[in-house]
Amino acid sequence: MAKLQDMFTRARRAQSVGGIGFLGKGKSESKAHFAAIVVKFPRVTAGSAEAALKAGADGLLFTWDGKDANKLVGLKQEITSVRATNEDVVCGLHITGGWHTLDSDGLTHIKDHGMQYIILPLDAPARLLALDAKEVEKVITVPMRSGDMYPLFIRNLATLDGIAAALLDFNLTDALATLTIEELLHYHTVREAVRYPAFINVRSGLREVDAHTLKTLGVQAVILTASDSEEATRQQIKELRECLQKVHEEDKELPHPSIRKA
Repeated sequence: MAKLQDMFTRARRAQSVGGIGFLGKGKSESKAHFAAIVVKFPRVTAGSAEAALKAGADGLLFTWDGKDANKLVGLKQEITSVRATNEDVVCGLHITGGWHTLDSDGLTHIKDHGMQYIILPLDAPARLLALDAKEVEKVITVPMRSGDMYPLFIRNLATLDGIAAALLDFNLTDALATLTIEELLHYHTVREAVRYPAFINVRSGLREVDAHTLKTLGVQAVILTASDSEEATRQQIKELRECLQKVHEEDKELPHPSIRKA
């Protein structure tokens, strides 16, 4: 269990990883970055997941409509291949339908196909939180809604058992550059109400200034959707990782704020 927390923690620490590098004995340094990079694959081709990891992804996320069992078989083959070279990779499944038919056996079946966490919407059946399938963590999607009472409402997630993290569905991918301070405060209020580690979606080409804005929201992982081109995906991952690394380094150099005494 706690595979997600392990992934979040590893991202924020410089590590020695396999490969031929300057550290000797086949080890090279992986620089710390403020959020784990999870690459989401709407479609998977052979070798695409492994290529994403080599480019700098920290985790993998696949999608499933809850119906096509053959797709799970194909995903298992891809995950098995990836774990042959990186046994620590954390893999998740974004379930986009069929939640009402999901039961304990189904969750175990998902786990047996290599998944360590699932992402569910807020309107998924509450009974799913009570399903005890070992080694499968549950991530709940939290949309952004208006209203002064919404943060108080969403804070009640903390009273429910069986939740490991949240996916902040804030639709910020195109809005980061134009957010006002007031708007950012609204998003931050909802984020603070969600008392779990958080994922958030990003697009390729994330600018450093926008990454700083994301960091203020206190996210632990960013989700980048893979491009149709494997080469384009690799480049996007590398650029995103460099951006998150730079923001992490700059943040360490900033003085800690203090309250000025009268």
